[in-house]
Amino acid sequence: MRGPGVLPRVLGVPERRTGGERFDELVIGVVSDIDERWSTRLGVLEYAVEDAPQIPDDWHPETVPLSSLVRGAKGAPTRLVLFRRPIEHRAGSRGELEALVLTVVVEQVAELLGVEPEVVDPRYGGGEG
Repeated sequence: MRGPGVLPRVLGVPERRTGGERFDELVIGVVSDIDERWSTRLGVLEYAVEDAPQIPDDWHPETVPLSSLVRGAKGAPTRLVLFRRPIEHRAGSRGELEALVLTVVVEQVAELLGVEPEVVDPRYGGGEG
């Protein structure tokens, strides 16, 4: 037998992870690998996930950002924010989602370091981001 009926239940703990939790897990996997390789050059870099960016009314819908890089100043760390909904909307499968998250993170870290994305991670495929 399989399914929720035979799994042990723990009160207060959801039986399935939400889409947001799965996305966070994916992002952690990507950024952990990149941060480990580049931490000496990156310094303190905070990573965050938000559902969607705050977009002004006059923004064009075809240019919704996938991420935001806010450079640190006066002791505040640099912050890379990934926007979950726009990224998920562009990915048709789990594999495409993983590739797109990798692309977005690599392009932003490359911009921060002033190097080509291929230098940051050899898996970079040069897709949209």
